[in-house]
Amino acid sequence: MSAEQIRLTLATGNAHKVDEIRALLAGCDVLLDHLGELTDPPELVEPHETFAENALAKALTVARHTGGLALADDSGLMVDALDGAPGVMSARYAGEGATGEQLIAKLLDELAGVPAEERTARFACVLSLADPEGEVGQWEGVVEGLIALEPAGDGGFGYDPVFYYPPARITFAQMTPTNKNAVSHRGRALRAFAADLPAIVNPTS
Repeated sequence: MSAEQIRLTLATGNAHKVDEIRALLAGCDVLLDHLGELTDPPELVEPHETFAENALAKALTVARHTGGLALADDSGLMVDALDGAPGVMSARYAGEGATGEQLIAKLLDELAGVPAEERTARFACVLSLADPEGEVGQWEGVVEGLIALEPAGDGGFGYDPVFYYPPARITFAQMTPTNKNAVSHRGRALRAFAADLPAIVNPTS
């Protein structure tokens, strides 16, 4: 990688996401800003029906605003018994501005009566890296699990208290941040991104 540190602006103001991304990219020679650190941040919208399209839209908006590289993620929970819902509506499943508790309550209400073995679900994350001219690359991470019958754990955010990860036999909210990042959808996508980053920022001629 170039000796000069690479600056990326994260296309999010979500403090939880910022902390996770910074932890996962700690070994990379990058300087990370985020929307909350911009003087006049652009408004981001998620109008599309896929994570990939939404991630690209957000990355391009921020890249064109800053004139530099921007990294955006769009992620969510897909539940088989709900035909893939909440999907791209994960953050707004219980209405705009809903709290994590409200999102979980809505999800558990929709799954009332569904037996444990049929509550299969997955978290998916798509990362998009863009400069002002367009998308530079895209990476995806997926993790399989089950929706628990009730919340457990105080860590994480969003749906983590009800996302049960069978290999660990606990929910994401019961994991330490390090253990969660090792297996999470965002962790998997970011590790793939980090592996490709040297060639992207310092391509061979």
